[in-house]
Amino acid sequence: MRESLVLKKLRAGENVCSFKVNLADARVVEIAAQAGFDCLWLDQEHIGQDWSILASQIWAAKSQGKDTLVRVPRGSYSDYVKPLELDASGIMVPHIMNLADAKKVIEMTRFHPIGKRAIDGGNADGGYAAGNFKDYLRDANQQRFVIFQIEDPEPLEDIEAIAQLDGFDMLFFGPGDFSQAIGAPGDMDHPKIQDARQKVVEVARKYGKFAGTTGPLTKVAEYQKMGYQFISIGADVLTLTKYCSDLVTGFKNGPEEEGDKDKDYYAAKK
Repeated sequence: MRESLVLKKLRAGENVCSFKVNLADARVVEIAAQAGFDCLWLDQEHIGQDWSILASQIWAAKSQGKDTLVRVPRGSYSDYVKPLELDASGIMVPHIMNLADAKKVIEMTRFHPIGKRAIDGGNADGGYAAGNFKDYLRDANQQRFVIFQIEDPEPLEDIEAIAQLDGFDMLFFGPGDFSQAIGAPGDMDHPKIQDARQKVVEVARKYGKFAGTTGPLTKVAEYQKMGYQFISIGADVLTLTKYCSDLVTGFKNGPEEEGDKDKDYYAAKK
């Protein structure tokens, strides 16, 4: 089984940068992978791409030696394991609410002896049945990551018990939904969010799990100092939206500085 770049770097104590992809085009994944992102976050919770699109995006990342993380929708075990069968490097399960919830996810997504994940082995992650069956089960447990997203106040009551479970790799703090859950939507500097972010990373490190979150570049150093090794720092839609907006503004008002003309590669080539 293909080795996970994310797990390799995290286990070596290194930091990982991730980029979120919303658009349904494998070329977006390939461009971000070529730029140097370690991991491409493919979202099925809010977007729901066709499975063939997801497969092509995973292939695009693999062509550049990069990992893919699929945030799955909350659903049946098939929703969780299909991305892994397509050879995604890992999955993130949103809105883990308590200890029982976490245990159920592990049971559905890990093979024996950790869980009871449904077995096929005839898809991309198993080399289309070309490899040794027992090696496949072992490697899937060791080289594919499972992330629990903590984005509600409720799981904080069970967070230490959750972190002690075998069978998952990372606690990922999601500040967006957490802000709504505490009645302060969008207030990312709210004290309760700061406290929760600190608690998640402390508990993760205490029990040998990795910690991940999202944040702007201006917060990366701060979060890494806290102990967050995995940080998602951008998204294709944000980049494209800002680029288009800047072009229209520049067209209407003129560039802010003369040097700005050279920032557009294609304009410079004319």
